[in-house]
Amino acid sequence: MNADITTLGVDAIVNAANSTLLGGGGVDGAIHAAAGPALLAECRRLGGCPPGEARITGGYRLKAKHIIHTVGPIWGGGRRGEPAILASCYERSLRLAIDQGLRSVAFPSISTGAYGFPLDLAAPIAIRTVRELTADSEGLDEVIFCCFSAKDHEFYRQLLRAQGA
Repeated sequence: MNADITTLGVDAIVNAANSTLLGGGGVDGAIHAAAGPALLAECRRLGGCPPGEARITGGYRLKAKHIIHTVGPIWGGGRRGEPAILASCYERSLRLAIDQGLRSVAFPSISTGAYGFPLDLAAPIAIRTVRELTADSEGLDEVIFCCFSAKDHEFYRQLLRAQGA
């Protein structure tokens, strides 16, 4: 889906956060702005989040009931475990959603903006990880890949179509 993730009425949206969880640019800044100051107050109490892990907060002024914050890797050429860290972002986010009994989750394209992870490498990791974790799960009804740009949306769409989704 090519949309503004902050407008989706799902159980949780995933925030491609920085390790402080205190807001930043891109999707992180947009989510913090749309959710309002109560989100920042809750994030301060969480004490941050290391790359590859995830934390959950309320959705506040968003349509989404919750925000799952995950910190993706900064691309450094793939020699510092970036693919495994990115897969962990999707896995930990989904596990949090399932553990909380959530039925619908929307993901942005984690780490492909300011963190520089190439989309052609990141999107297959995202799709594969989501498929692996949801294959046996009866908890989630819907997982959305919400893309910021039409180009990213088309790339995800082609990958999903090629894989029979």
